[in-house]
Amino acid sequence: MAIDGPAPAGKGTLAKRLAAHYGLPYLDTGLLYRAVGRLADEQGVDLDDAEAAGAVARALDAGAIDEAALRGREAGELASRVAAHPPVRAALEAFQRAFAADPRGAVLDGRDIGTVICPGARVKIFVTASAEVRARRRTDELAAKGRTVEYERILAEVRERDARDAGRAAAPLKPAADARLLDTSELDIETAFRAACAIVDQAPH
Repeated sequence: MAIDGPAPAGKGTLAKRLAAHYGLPYLDTGLLYRAVGRLADEQGVDLDDAEAAGAVARALDAGAIDEAALRGREAGELASRVAAHPPVRAALEAFQRAFAADPRGAVLDGRDIGTVICPGARVKIFVTASAEVRARRRTDELAAKGRTVEYERILAEVRERDARDAGRAAAPLKPAADARLLDTSELDIETAFRAACAIVDQAPH
């Protein structure tokens, strides 16, 4: 299953639920890019240097990724910057394709799973929501953690990241031609999950 979409539209939450529901391995591919961005930043690598960032990606130990440390907004921004580089994408694409080749099947979520990583995936869902809704969710999420954030600033960051992800030359963010669109703007997680399950169950075997 290829679950794509912008952040934070809810694709990660949905992908995890789908993997658990159908008993499949799950990979949050965004964590790979976040890990590369964080490591590059910590090592003082120029994030605009494609080859240097690619070297960090090739040396990445996926087993040592600290998910909790990579969930913040800063890691997301770092990920978006390094993800634009073809050498980074090439290194991480090989890992993702190997994961997707699991004979049991797999659920991968990201931004280019259905278009680049697994164009032959049996199920492709593009999860989206309006920029305003996504910014409100992120603002509420941060506020719940005690962080003081301005909605307008978060909205501007969401729009900036959308433009960067959609406009990059390497694997731009866009739905696969045969992906089913799932707009979660007006849906709670349970309703969105049921809608996603319906898409999966209707897919040809």
